[in-house]
Amino acid sequence: MKYLVVLGDGMCDWKIAELGNKTCLEYAATKNLDKIAPLSEVGLCKTVPDGLKPGSDVANMSVLGFNPKSYYTGRSPLEAVSMGINLSDTDVTLRCNLVTLSEGESYEEKTMVDYSAGEISTKEAAELINYLKNYLDGNGFTLYSGVSYRHCLVAENGATGHDLTPPHDISDKKITEHLPKGVNANLYLDMMKKSYDLLKDHPVNLKRIALGKNPANSIWLWGEGTKPGLGNFTQKTGLKGGIISAVDLVKGIGILAGMEIIDVDNITGNYDTNFLGKANAAIDKLLGGLDFVYIHMEAPDECGHHGDYKNKVYSIEQIDGVVIQSIINRFNEAGEDFAMLVCPDHPTPCACKTHVAEPVPYLLYTNVKSLSNGAVRYTEDEAVKTGAYVDDGYKLVDKLIAIK
Repeated sequence: MKYLVVLGDGMCDWKIAELGNKTCLEYAATKNLDKIAPLSEVGLCKTVPDGLKPGSDVANMSVLGFNPKSYYTGRSPLEAVSMGINLSDTDVTLRCNLVTLSEGESYEEKTMVDYSAGEISTKEAAELINYLKNYLDGNGFTLYSGVSYRHCLVAENGATGHDLTPPHDISDKKITEHLPKGVNANLYLDMMKKSYDLLKDHPVNLKRIALGKNPANSIWLWGEGTKPGLGNFTQKTGLKGGIISAVDLVKGIGILAGMEIIDVDNITGNYDTNFLGKANAAIDKLLGGLDFVYIHMEAPDECGHHGDYKNKVYSIEQIDGVVIQSIINRFNEAGEDFAMLVCPDHPTPCACKTHVAEPVPYLLYTNVKSLSNGAVRYTEDEAVKTGAYVDDGYKLVDKLIAIK
């Protein structure tokens, strides 16, 4: 038996008036999920434990089978691991977004226009981060360039316990009440303000403005954490596992779990990603010797953060019509038994443009036997109707692996 997780990040939602008072999952044309849902177990799962914030770090760790209450040490250390940063036990890492803030007001009165600086390219971002390093590195702090708008700041012998707001939680809001708080708050705020003065007239940003794109005119620090540790996936499950993702966060979890990081060309973390490439790479690895592959697709989450329900629907239709269809067709053609878990990590409703901690709908399917528990489709409402509920999200993958 081969096992897959098809993770549509932030895929579930609230009802949207423009979609006829349906969620994106309900509205999307999902012929493959519609076909297998009556043969599947469909239910709800609580992926975010009480007391933890509903981030993709906590939720993906949970879906992969690791209890965040035991292992979670912060978001940015997971990304740092994927970026190849060698952390000491006393280092504190912070996620460093390149963002677009409004112009004109004092820094403290600005508005968060775009938490991703218009999905700035990795090449442009690297030029800006390397420029900032000349001014912000030193006194125990080091900036590291990542992918697109996602970067990292490492504080040597740093302190934790700060109140740092994720920028995607305050889209279109004034930043005044969301500036850093804690022992190093003034230092972090000074770095952010200095970055604005340095970046607002940088040639990269002047060019972006001329092209009608959002400038990356400030850094935003959040998601602090310390060097993480995580159990080994193979030792835990007896399965050789791999991960496919465009984002450092999920790849970092995979690296810490001793899983193979499967590279795929032209994956972006948005709705223009290479859906077919992800599907084929996963299937090739499973047919070639791996037992388990986790296919993470960021696209629905990014669309949710932008309130873009149209492309969120499109992303769900690509997951269904490209990824799930390829999995079903190729495994059946190969005569290979497989079991598949389809779920989001958390909801990212278009109405609020951020994550919420509500339970997510899951679907368990295998081509070996029926797992039906009465669902007609794979939607939020159908998941509620079945009454199936997994209270500890890290146990959901155990239900998948128990399928024989």
